[in-house]
Amino acid sequence: MPPWRPIAFSPNFRVVAETDDWIVVDKPAPLQVHPAKPDSPPTLLDGLHHLLAYDIANGARLSIINRLDRETSGLVLVAKNSQTARVFGKAMMRRQVEKKYLALVRGWPVDDQFVVDAPLRRRGEFDPEAPVYLMQAPHPEGAPSRTEVVVTDRFTKTVSTGETIRCALVMARPVTGRTHQIRVHLAHAGHPLIGDKLYGPEGAAPYLDHIESGWSPSLAQRLLLSRHALHSSYLAITTEADGTLAFEAPLPPELTAWQEP
Repeated sequence: MPPWRPIAFSPNFRVVAETDDWIVVDKPAPLQVHPAKPDSPPTLLDGLHHLLAYDIANGARLSIINRLDRETSGLVLVAKNSQTARVFGKAMMRRQVEKKYLALVRGWPVDDQFVVDAPLRRRGEFDPEAPVYLMQAPHPEGAPSRTEVVVTDRFTKTVSTGETIRCALVMARPVTGRTHQIRVHLAHAGHPLIGDKLYGPEGAAPYLDHIESGWSPSLAQRLLLSRHALHSSYLAITTEADGTLAFEAPLPPELTAWQEP
């Protein structure tokens, strides 16, 4: 038996760079990184197993170093062997990794540069009425969390209702790496991501509606985009053997097109 699930097609992703020891790909949304259950749709890991079938047949073992949410697009680093995975893992623990994300948000931030410094905790741990237990929320007893934000563009967008709204393209650099950190911090700053089903103006209501009924005209009108507008655009990792390896990926077409009036 092959060490991957048979799939009818290869998930659509772009190879950014590759060596004998690692590969970096640009993952689209809403491609899931790895299977959550046996009958889940094809994933990035499935596609990588097929792409690298020769390497795997010769002893390669794939390890995903940085994971992205299903709806987050962008750079994913994958080690091809256990030794490289250990090296990258140590670099992650030593914080020798830098990540930058591009995000489309609602509203125009007051400042062109700002920092969100708000500890985060699972909402279900302190709120018995939390609609989704795993949602993150600012809390004084949460884990220290810090995000640096730079506004790169301000624009207006006429949406399906005919309303014209203010939006911005921002670059977010997470100093810490908490679950959903950028999404929560930008919402906390008053500028939630376009298309965010959990941390937008309605909170978790769109997420629950999507689970119950799937994508609908109502959700399209409320969320403005079928995915949250977050893209991993820059990834750099420093090791003793290779120095600093840096990779970039431009905004995907659906987010670039969304900036048009």
